[in-house]
Amino acid sequence: MSSSQQDKSVFVTGAGGGLGFAIARAFVEAGARVGMLDLNKGLLDDAVASLPSGRAFPYVCDVSRRADVHAAVDDFTQRTGGLDVAVNNAVYFNYAPLVEMDEAVIDKMLDVGLKGVIWSLQAATPHLIARGGGTVINLSSIAVSFSIKNAAVYTSIKGAVDALTRQQAAELGVHNIRVNALAPGSVVTPGASSVIDEDGWRRRAERTALGSLATPEEVAQAALFLASDAGRAISGVTLKIDAGMTVLGP
Repeated sequence: MSSSQQDKSVFVTGAGGGLGFAIARAFVEAGARVGMLDLNKGLLDDAVASLPSGRAFPYVCDVSRRADVHAAVDDFTQRTGGLDVAVNNAVYFNYAPLVEMDEAVIDKMLDVGLKGVIWSLQAATPHLIARGGGTVINLSSIAVSFSIKNAAVYTSIKGAVDALTRQQAAELGVHNIRVNALAPGSVVTPGASSVIDEDGWRRRAERTALGSLATPEEVAQAALFLASDAGRAISGVTLKIDAGMTVLGP
């Protein structure tokens, strides 16, 4: 079975940097045309410029705005002839004790991290059905598996993403659409490194069964697997990419 994505059309949210960019780049390198949505124009422009010409399609868009997400997905499918894979990666982070969290911050986290996934699913599903099937990959987190300090809202959002993944897998299977989620552990990205120092990464690696952390590229390879023929019997699962962190516990 092939993992090739040759000439497939893939749409990735939050694709300007970090895991989103690693996933978009992996699909481009596997032969796909990739729609890359991000709110940060400068970051997105740099990301697209680093990829082969004509394979990446940038969309500067706030994923929390339903109409804008639908317009971006519709435009991408018109330009590429359809849609095969949708990857819902965009998220907004904020960590604080729940009792201290501001309403506006919670609203933004929900708007981006949960409603943004819903808007993307709404936008992508008719195009996947028209294609005769396809794959949706949602980004979850191992934070769902055990408690993380000051992450009540973030964990709640990712738990909802897991539930939505299972529900949509059941609902869309009749259309030959597979819906799965990836749950990365601690992954070194520029954004995460802005709040975690070298010693913090070392301590996190020591908490894994393998004594190391997954890289963005390894998370991207898992996305390729789920979207490939090799994963065609897999739907409704959340796949942990955490080097065995959750099996050891917090």
